[in-house]
Amino acid sequence: MKKYKAIFIDFYGTLVHEDDEILPLICERVRTSSSSSAAYSIRDIGGYWWKAFLRRSDSCYGPSFRPQRQIGVDSLAETIREFQSDADAETLIQLQFENWKKPVIFEDTKPFLEEWNGQVPLYILSNIDTEDVSNAIEYHGLKVDGVISSEDVQSYKPRQEMFLEGLRKAGLQPSEVLHIGDSINNDAWGAMQCGIDAVWLNRTRKAKHDTIQPTYTFSDLNAVTVMMKGNITMNVD
Repeated sequence: MKKYKAIFIDFYGTLVHEDDEILPLICERVRTSSSSSAAYSIRDIGGYWWKAFLRRSDSCYGPSFRPQRQIGVDSLAETIREFQSDADAETLIQLQFENWKKPVIFEDTKPFLEEWNGQVPLYILSNIDTEDVSNAIEYHGLKVDGVISSEDVQSYKPRQEMFLEGLRKAGLQPSEVLHIGDSINNDAWGAMQCGIDAVWLNRTRKAKHDTIQPTYTFSDLNAVTVMMKGNITMNVD
């Protein structure tokens, strides 16, 4: 079994829960404050917000970089206008921002980090703003060797800048590192573009992607530990 000299790992959706329970609350407030609330569903609003968010983040790098919080506010404000709501984006999105600072942790996170702390360097690579990731790490008392955020490299995964910065900090080659993340695109594809082996942590049992084939696919971090100890050497569903 291949031995890795460092682990890169995503944060939200991988070590802690995403804001899946918070976003519907925000969308419902947009809907109920709309002049045409009966015509829209939470799904309609959430889908529009997500597309508006992606449009901004996909083109947001280098001189055009904006922090995730600003992209969130701007895309929500656009969504509010689209659905003719009188809600205030800055106020409403605080629900999401508070969740970023104190997210719910997955049960397998601390055992995984404790297993590998001291054995290999652990680096968190996150698209969320530096302060929010740092607050969440401190809130849960997690120990890692480094954190690289989108703000540090002025770009978002799946672009290569964050992965390359991780390699620079670790002083390693792509073949010596394993990246773990829950996003098939941002994490698995982003890492593989740089020549880094990728674990797609498919916690919610999503369907396989038509074209992106991660190095490994597991449903929890316990399985990643088993693999790294040499007991699994192939993709599993």
